[in-house]
Amino acid sequence: MLVDKKLTSKEHRKVLKKMNVLMGNRIRKEYIQNFVLPNKGREDVFLDICVSNEIEPNEEVCKKFLGYDSRTKRAEYIKIKSKSKHSEKENSSSAKPHAYPLSPDNSEQTVYMSELLMSRHPITCQNLIEILERHHVKYSFIKGTKDIWCRDYMPVQTKSGRFIQFKYDPSYLKGKKEWEELRSDITEIRKKNDWLSDFEITTSDINLDGGNVLICDGRAIVSDRVFSENGIIQKGNPNYESEKKALINNLSKLLECEDVIIIPALKSQSEDLTGHSDGMVRFVDKYTIIGNERRTNEYQYMKEGLQKAIDTYSLAYIDIPFFEDKDPNHPESAIGIYVNYLEVNDLIVLPIFNREEDKQVVDILQKTFPNKQIETINYNEIAKEGGLLNCTTWVVNS
Repeated sequence: MLVDKKLTSKEHRKVLKKMNVLMGNRIRKEYIQNFVLPNKGREDVFLDICVSNEIEPNEEVCKKFLGYDSRTKRAEYIKIKSKSKHSEKENSSSAKPHAYPLSPDNSEQTVYMSELLMSRHPITCQNLIEILERHHVKYSFIKGTKDIWCRDYMPVQTKSGRFIQFKYDPSYLKGKKEWEELRSDITEIRKKNDWLSDFEITTSDINLDGGNVLICDGRAIVSDRVFSENGIIQKGNPNYESEKKALINNLSKLLECEDVIIIPALKSQSEDLTGHSDGMVRFVDKYTIIGNERRTNEYQYMKEGLQKAIDTYSLAYIDIPFFEDKDPNHPESAIGIYVNYLEVNDLIVLPIFNREEDKQVVDILQKTFPNKQIETINYNEIAKEGGLLNCTTWVVNS
């Protein structure tokens, strides 16, 4: 019954409550309240329950709920828990993982924005600042940028607190002079912001935007656009797979992540200009991601690629609504992409679009992040330019 797709989420939770009684009330209340059936088979759903609630799927438990002893899932559980214990020893911290990396001492985070955000969009920027101030979030501005999307060209912070400055030379800014002139020069930015010299920054020649990197507790999510951005093309390339593997291994070392999870982006830049992962999914925790709702009419390679990532890394997937803004005057509009929210400390700032989906998304986020405050903001004038809150902010552990 729990994996019956004909039932509603409310009905699924009722089933889970009954299962909890049989399990001796070992399933956490928060897990039941937030349960949304992932697109997985019954064995994988069963494994997720066990992993998330510290329930060892021994022979008795397997037979009680599966009707048979699943040695495969028992082995997977042991492997997952072993990795988790190893990670805990490395981190020596039991803090709840965030969608952006935690610093070693779990200190507070600071939100940085381009000075151009205030000069070009003063009202919207001020509204965001008021939200940050209301929640006592530190913020500052970056000088010398050429556009407002500071997430992409600023360095990525790792678990240890180190910063990786990737090459910023995106293909989507090439071919049009006015776009090429928008490419910010990180060397100039460092000169005009002397506080950056306090950070330990490692330079990499990998061409990768910050908006295409999500990190949580030893795992990273990057879209497959990273391959084409670095000249790794499948057609006619006999070394395609080996080159991909080498790039992923390099990213794993740089980002200090054991797993680099590759998800598919739309192949056409006319449909998805940047192919950034933060426009598709976000981490809830190490084993859970929240993202644009999966649809039956999606491209087959998108469905299969995402499902492969979900299955390979035993991920639970929470769907949230999204829609496409058909505005001929703003073909790159990001209106409708709720998942590109700002997460900082215990706060999530969510873009809303004056649609009936707004309340639904707020409800989902409140259930998914019960320990966080959810604030909403109208970010439409910026969204029309092609990005939202995560794009226009750079979050740093201080």
